[in-house]
Amino acid sequence: MTEAGSAAWIEAPDGLVVTVRLTPRGGRDAFDGVDVLADGRAVLKARVRAAPTEGEANAALLALFAKSLKVPSRAIALVAGDTSRIKRVKITGEPNALRDALEHLPGVVA
Repeated sequence: MTEAGSAAWIEAPDGLVVTVRLTPRGGRDAFDGVDVLADGRAVLKARVRAAPTEGEANAALLALFAKSLKVPSRAIALVAGDTSRIKRVKITGEPNALRDALEHLPGVVA
């Protein structure tokens, strides 16, 4: 884990964009903190029970964000990484409130 939890997300004009490393068929739907990839990028680690077929894991990830951050599902969108383990998720809303909510997810050190 990294102490620079906020490095996994960047501010956008109308919200945040989060870089996520998704583990499908992970046994549970949960966030597992922030990690640094070999190339130095920080990512928010997430796992979902869904399989990576027909977009099921992506849909489960978006639902996990909505539930964990207590935002409507329409405020969450996958903007990159549809078929990759590394994804970028846009969360629409007030950036400071979203940042605070992300920093309070399990395992995230701000």
